[in-house]
Amino acid sequence: MQEAALELYAEQGFAETSVAEVAERAGLTERTFFRYFPDKREVLFDGEGHFRELLVGAVSEVPASATPMEAIKAGFDALAAELQPIRDRARKRSRIIAAYPELQERELVKLASWSAAFEDALRGRGLTESAAKVAGEVAVAVFHAAFQLWTDDGRKKDLAELVSEALVDLRALVESTPA
Repeated sequence: MQEAALELYAEQGFAETSVAEVAERAGLTERTFFRYFPDKREVLFDGEGHFRELLVGAVSEVPASATPMEAIKAGFDALAAELQPIRDRARKRSRIIAAYPELQERELVKLASWSAAFEDALRGRGLTESAAKVAGEVAVAVFHAAFQLWTDDGRKKDLAELVSEALVDLRALVESTPA
């Protein structure tokens, strides 16, 4: 269903595509569609919980001696490893989301949930409430920027490499800015 939806959203536009058309393209009924998704928007966000759990799990599994940034990077490395094989799909999805404000809003809700999950995991590693909040928000912003670069057609680097570069850029910015 997800592939059928992506194809139709790319061909016709998200707003112009009905659930019935997605179900038909997938060889299913509308009723079957609604067993899996509450609406046509959620087809684009399926797996969000899995990715959030992957991030948190990787952060939690890093040795206690690791810095918060090393723990965050471990989470992003785990996520990048899962996303790298589906780069073309991610590109299609990103283009569709960029074209519709209601999808952009839903994407921001997803990113906020990732940030909150990071915060919880980092507090579990001993960070203060304030430090965990800042780290969670900034980490997700860094990942989102790297993800956008990765889904640009001209980029040849893999996602993990772009995330690493973005974290290096962040460190340089922080170190060059007075507190």
